Amino acid sequence: MEGSTKKVILVSGMSGAGKSTATRILEDLGYHIIDNFPVQLVSSLVQMIETSTDPRYSYVALSTSAADFPEFLRNMRGEGIELKILFLDASDAVLLHRYKSTRRLHPLLLSNTCNTLEEAIGAERQMFSRHNTNSFVVVDTSFLTEKDFRRRLERYFAKNSIPTFSISFISFGYKYGVPMDADLMFDVRFLPNPFWEPDLRPYNGNDDCVYHFVMDKPETQDFINRLLPFTDYLFEQYKNEGKNHLTVGIGCTGGQHRSVTITNFLYDHYKNKYNCYKEHRDEKNWVSTNE
Repeated sequence: MEGSTKKVILVSGMSGAGKSTATRILEDLGYHIIDNFPVQLVSSLVQMIETSTDPRYSYVALSTSAADFPEFLRNMRGEGIELKILFLDASDAVLLHRYKSTRRLHPLLLSNTCNTLEEAIGAERQMFSRHNTNSFVVVDTSFLTEKDFRRRLERYFAKNSIPTFSISFISFGYKYGVPMDADLMFDVRFLPNPFWEPDLRPYNGNDDCVYHFVMDKPETQDFINRLLPFTDYLFEQYKNEGKNHLTVGIGCTGGQHRSVTITNFLYDHYKNKYNCYKEHRDEKNWVSTNE
C-alpha cells in the first residue's frame, strides 16, 4: 500500500554459498524475488518499490552479485524502505567442493577476472571484506542442511515477526571447523572433558550425567562467574547499537560434551531476557549410546 514501509532484503554473499536456495525459501515466506536486476537502474527500482501499490512490492528480496552489491547497498535506500542485508558465507573448502561437484563456473572465471577457482574465491572474499558490518545478518551455510537453512531464515525474516534483539547459541566441534557466522566465539576445550570418562563418553551435554559433570567442576564455575558479566555487558551493547541478531559459538573438540553443556546453560540463563535460540551444529557426529 502506498505510503507504508516496504520491507526489502538484499541477498548477497559468496558465490556458491546458497543465494538461489535462500531466495527460494524467502519466496515461500511470501517475498517477491528480484534477481539479476541491472544495477544501473537501481534508483528506478527504489522509486518503484516506494510508490507501487502492488502488494508484491511490500515484501521484496533482491539477490545481487559481489560486483553489484556495493552499488545496491549504497542506493537501496528510501524513506519508505526498511532494508535488511542477508549475507551468505561458507568456508573456502566447502565452496571449492560445491563448484567442483556441480561443475559450474564461478562468476569471476566467466568474466575472465581470475584464472583459477581458488583465486576467484579469494578475490570475491576480498571484495566483500570492505562492506561486511554488524548490521548484516550473516549465515554460514557450510554445515547447514536445507531444512536447517529454512529454519534460520524463517527465524530472521518471517513476515509476521516483530523486530527484536535475538541471540543464537551454537555449540560446535573444532575438529569439524568453526562457524563462520559467529559474532562471538568461546573455546571451552580447557574445561574437564567427559570424553575421558568411559561411562560418560557415549552421552552428550543434553544428558544430565554429562551436564552436571561439566557444570559441577570448579573450573567451570570459575569460568561462568567470569563469563556472565562479560556477556551481560556485550549483549546490552549490541542491543543498544541496534543489532538485530547475535550468533554466539561455543566450541570444544568434538562438539558433543562441553560445548553442548555450556550452550544449554547460556540459553537457559538468557532465554527469559532475550529472544534466544540454541543449536547443536555437530549433533549428527555424536557418538551414541546405541552404537
